Amino acid sequence: MEHQIWDRTHECMPREDIEQLQLERLQATVNRVYKSVTCYRNKFNELGIVPEDIRSLSDLSRLPFTTKDDLRLNYPYGMFAVPLREVVRIHSSSGTTGKPTVVGYTKNDIKTWSNLVARFMTAAGVTHDDVVQIAFGYGMFTGAFGLHYGAETIGASVIPMSAGNTEKQIMIMQDYKSTALVCTPSYALTLADRMEKMGIDSKSLSLKVGLFGGEPWSEAMRREIEGRLFISATDNYGLSEVIGPGVAGDCHCKNGMHIFEDAFIPEIIDPETGETLPPGNVGELVLTTLTKEAFPMIRYRTRDITSLDYTQCACGRTLVRMKKTMGRSDDMIIIKGVNVFPSQIEEVLFAIEGCEPHYQLVVDRRGSMDTLEVHIEVTENIFFDEMKKQRSFLEMVEKRIESVIQVGATVRLVEPNSIPRSEGKAQRVIDRRSL
Repeated sequence: MEHQIWDRTHECMPREDIEQLQLERLQATVNRVYKSVTCYRNKFNELGIVPEDIRSLSDLSRLPFTTKDDLRLNYPYGMFAVPLREVVRIHSSSGTTGKPTVVGYTKNDIKTWSNLVARFMTAAGVTHDDVVQIAFGYGMFTGAFGLHYGAETIGASVIPMSAGNTEKQIMIMQDYKSTALVCTPSYALTLADRMEKMGIDSKSLSLKVGLFGGEPWSEAMRREIEGRLFISATDNYGLSEVIGPGVAGDCHCKNGMHIFEDAFIPEIIDPETGETLPPGNVGELVLTTLTKEAFPMIRYRTRDITSLDYTQCACGRTLVRMKKTMGRSDDMIIIKGVNVFPSQIEEVLFAIEGCEPHYQLVVDRRGSMDTLEVHIEVTENIFFDEMKKQRSFLEMVEKRIESVIQVGATVRLVEPNSIPRSEGKAQRVIDRRSL
């Protein structure tokens, strides 16, 4: 299958041209936020920085970080760099804790956004001949609209199905001959489960490609989705504060997601010290927007843990690649001083015959000791095996988990379908320590 490149000019630029363009756009952005956003002007003044101080890309590290707290303190419109009459769209994060974070788009931002999404959708293999079924929730969440506009920009047909209603999703997939599926990776597996229950062979569908985002997922989960839905499963990355989906996405090599560096400057920092780390190191991703008008972000701390690879990709794109996110620095659980990511445990479970891809980590404290329980759904036959067999299965799973995360965990086997399914992002961690 011939894989196209949506915007060859920007996706295949020589490195020195990318950096020259980044510097020009960075200087323009810094000038704009200094003039138009009080929060940034105050932060710059505190550090004694003026826009003219940014003479090279290495000066980026002199600029202040922006965090979710800045967005909350300036709720709702304090971070906007244009008057509200120029804003044509307002989105916000899910706001699970307190007030949501509010973001805005000008007409031009929507065009930029659509084109960035068109890039990763094209890289994944979507063309104007595709029928794209969007099973993300429409509403304040940026995912559905981002993919919707990207697909329309390519010229594909869009089915704005929204989230939930699993059996209807499957019916529409069958009847409307959907060729591309957009949802969270955990929902893709929910669809596969339901099809099996309904006796539908996923080979009979027209699906070819899946565009999955919204939560961290492992390579093992990718293989599982590809094997059960008979599609090419691709990863894409974005966050509403920075633009929504459209920051980065897989090409057909699936060896890291290309970050669209003409629109964003990525850095990796040590989440503890804030110090910038050299390429290849694992740390927290920080993004600076270069093309956004309504809502520019300077050095936004994403809390997502990843690493950057600047080596040339076989697909022909010159853009840096980010590894799949390992989780978030705030989703990471620290148990007995060890950093543990749900995705590490997921990798172990997928490799074990009989474990279902549905699990939950329960962290608790007994006295002064942290404890980790891993609840795993297992297939019926393991659940009904005699105690001796179950015991040895449990021990094997516990050993494998400990060898990967370096911390002992108690494994509890639970019946199929007993862990709550979510239409949106899967809740992988329940931390009872702070209660």
